[in-house]
Amino acid sequence: MAKSYRDLVVWQKAIRLTTLLYRLTQQFPREEIYGLSSQLRRAGVSVASNIAEGSGRGTKGEYRSFLGMARGSALEIQTQLTVARELGYGEPKQLSLSEQLVEEISRMLWSLSHKL
Repeated sequence: MAKSYRDLVVWQKAIRLTTLLYRLTQQFPREEIYGLSSQLRRAGVSVASNIAEGSGRGTKGEYRSFLGMARGSALEIQTQLTVARELGYGEPKQLSLSEQLVEEISRMLWSLSHKL
């Protein structure tokens, strides 16, 4: 088991995803600053934050619950990226990279949760 949540590859990837989402949403129209941009950013931060918070909880059940919340946020990001693509927001290559990374993170969270 990892000594710290910072050692978890899934947490490291979640941080990378968050920075990608911030860069991606900088390209969105100004009127989306309190809409889709904000939602994507919050959900991105939520993935990494829930992994970290869950790892600090006292039981495996609590940890599993926080991993479930992180996975829920990852699925939220997938939906929001689909909306962004449909609206033509963001650079297509950055969208694809974000979509691939969030899919990988979602699978990793599922696996980690079931290993606990």
